[in-house]
Amino acid sequence: MTQPIDSISTNSLPAGSLPIDKLFDEFKTAIKDNHLVVESDTGSGKSTRLPLWCAEMEPDTGSAKRVLVVEPRRVACLALASYVGSQTNLAVGHAIRFDSTVTENTQIAFVTPGIALRWLQEDGLANFDTVIIDEFHERRWDTDLLLAMLKRKVSDCSALRLILTSATIDGERLTSYLATDTADDVGAKRLYAQGRRFHVELRYQAKESHHLPDVRGVEQAVKTAVTQLLSETGGDILVFLPGKREIQSCLQACHAGLAGSEVELLSLHGGINPVEQKKILSESSGQRVIFSTNVAETSLTVPGVTAVVDSGLERRTHQRNGRTVLSLVRISAASSEQRKGRAGRTQDGICIRLWGKGAPLEAMTPPELQREELVEPMLAAAGCGYRLSGLKFVDNIPDKALAIAEQKLLSMGAIDSDGKITLHGKNLSPLPIDTQFAHLISAMPDDECRGLMIDLAAALSVPQRLFKLPTSELLLRDLSEWEGLGCDAFTLIRLVREPLAEFMTDNALVEPAARKEARFLSNQIRSALQLEGLKGAEALGVKDSGLRLRWLSAVIKALPELVFVRREKRVNALGNGYSEVQIGRDSRFCSELKDLNGKESALAAVVFDQHSIAGKGSKQTLNLASCMAPVPLKLLLEAGLGEERLADNREQGASHKVVVETVYAGRVIASRLKAVEGEQAIEAIVRSIALGRQFKGLANRLNSDICAWNIWLALGKHREQEQTEELKSLGDMPLVLEAYLMDKLCELGVESFDDLELIEAEDLLFEGIPEWEREAFDAMYPTQLSLAELKLTVEYQPKRKLVTLVYASGLRKTGPKRWELPRWTGWKIQYRKASRVVDVK
Repeated sequence: MTQPIDSISTNSLPAGSLPIDKLFDEFKTAIKDNHLVVESDTGSGKSTRLPLWCAEMEPDTGSAKRVLVVEPRRVACLALASYVGSQTNLAVGHAIRFDSTVTENTQIAFVTPGIALRWLQEDGLANFDTVIIDEFHERRWDTDLLLAMLKRKVSDCSALRLILTSATIDGERLTSYLATDTADDVGAKRLYAQGRRFHVELRYQAKESHHLPDVRGVEQAVKTAVTQLLSETGGDILVFLPGKREIQSCLQACHAGLAGSEVELLSLHGGINPVEQKKILSESSGQRVIFSTNVAETSLTVPGVTAVVDSGLERRTHQRNGRTVLSLVRISAASSEQRKGRAGRTQDGICIRLWGKGAPLEAMTPPELQREELVEPMLAAAGCGYRLSGLKFVDNIPDKALAIAEQKLLSMGAIDSDGKITLHGKNLSPLPIDTQFAHLISAMPDDECRGLMIDLAAALSVPQRLFKLPTSELLLRDLSEWEGLGCDAFTLIRLVREPLAEFMTDNALVEPAARKEARFLSNQIRSALQLEGLKGAEALGVKDSGLRLRWLSAVIKALPELVFVRREKRVNALGNGYSEVQIGRDSRFCSELKDLNGKESALAAVVFDQHSIAGKGSKQTLNLASCMAPVPLKLLLEAGLGEERLADNREQGASHKVVVETVYAGRVIASRLKAVEGEQAIEAIVRSIALGRQFKGLANRLNSDICAWNIWLALGKHREQEQTEELKSLGDMPLVLEAYLMDKLCELGVESFDDLELIEAEDLLFEGIPEWEREAFDAMYPTQLSLAELKLTVEYQPKRKLVTLVYASGLRKTGPKRWELPRWTGWKIQYRKASRVVDVK
């Protein structure tokens, strides 16, 4: 059962101790019979003390317990393993992607969530007595999934203990979640230790209290706040901004106002290299202004910060129209408090918020499982023997996202209809890359193609962008000479495999750290699949265009939805039949119909990477393609993509052959002359009759008869006559010429143009209205009217008792008069010319 919160006062802490230390006795007692939720501020010591407390030797057994500590970020995992290892004689190790020091003798293991999920799949974490999930408030999908599966595990295992730690979270709700469906003799308890907090003066810069965080004018607002703080504090200033673009613009605005100053301006985001990051995270003798994304909110601590400027904005993923979209959004109230606390870690500080004091912010940031696609979580759950929809999470996950993920994994063959992982899925799961790339690697027909796919997947899987497309025409021509196919995918593969060209290094077009990591990842995947390493991979060039096409053909067959074709009228947009992408600024795929050399650009491309942002409308999504590989249309045809249809008005005379078009995503990708048969033949015959090429004059008569019948039908007059079996079969639905002809031809057994010689035009006639009533009916309900200098088309809406006279031609400037028209007693009459509609009286 859930137990009440234990608040700890820190006023009497001895010098050198940490705020969390006051919890020691309570913690040791509670952990015996409970899972724990431990809340405390950043810097209170929970990440370093709790693992040591859990690993202390048991008096009864004389042996230490094994502890698994799950850290959401690699940098924190490495730093904590190093620090805790220096504080104890116990064996402490770490495990992150590419690097592990954990052995069977390791007693405290700091690992990333991906490693913990893999170990759970392999042996159910059977060798660990305690699992600590640190910084749970970040609500990543992998930590949420790990907790949900461990919760199922502890319902049958009373010995395993779960500990969740957080600086900002709804601890009571989380404690209740842990307490349900656990082993009978295990409960859940919430512990709280308040960290050392210095006073932070809070100011709001917006003119009005209700003003929300806004990116418009953020540069000037940041410049004003930074200038003010530089005159009030000698410490560093941390500026929180939503992304790299805003960081650059704000840095430039502040740089212009600080010309000649010794204040150092720095950027902190996921794209900076380790050297720059280490510099920012080290003490500095001079004053600095650090412009950062929310990476500095919890995971990384910047020393020396005494003031914070908070834009109140971040870029966050969420689901929109079934896709994961990256949008600029306002932060939660919990995040704003976390950012504010960065100013009061070592002394009194100042926090300036650029919005108004009364602006409404959501309480907590929604979890990733509610915001992102669920393909990877679903495969990870299936790999551990669970169905994602059957797990109980802290927050419910969307049914629509579950259905989309299940359909994608089924189409890949990674799970079966019962949601269980297949052999193919088990092969995909261990690869440290996106599920889609893993599927493509396994689908390649030979080692050459598989090597290309591995290198591309590695290049697209590293956090930092490996390559920056040049903007100058000279550098673009150099790039075109180096890789002449205009292919983003081959460009990245060559950057991974081959030495860099001089023009790339001279102009810093390639990020060395990202390239190094991509090469490491490529070698790791190659080793796992028992393929030769990168050193043995051949350099690529124009001569390898045949290999490139063979590889892309295999990609298309494995995942046809990756193929997009240009729109007919919007050449910068491409579609695949159910979604659309626009050519991103980072892509080499030509946005014009002709490239720089005047050569016609490709009409189709395989899109390996895209990202989505919110469009202008409330439901619009803009998908930007960033890694595209141009392909000839013949590859689409060879893969069997597209549907055939008869070309309009394209029969070939007496041969009765027709032009058949292959259409993909609304665009004709091929056409050919074909002697049609079956349904296509009937469709061609119907069109030929409707156009008057066969049985000349028949179409006009049928149109007149069917139009009159539809009016007769709408008036209900068919119920007044004695109907033949043929008329009874028509029911109460209005007729359409093409559908009538198709049914009639099938009834007569016509299957080809040659069969038309066996029937007469009279065999296709339709006579619905009794012959003796037809003349009077046509006079009362004509479909065409010819008045003096005015010709009209007549439309009837019997249910509304409305007749609409539509202008067809004529020189008369005024509309028809009532006395010129038939006696439509009880009907309302309107005249329509262009968009103007008037009543006829």
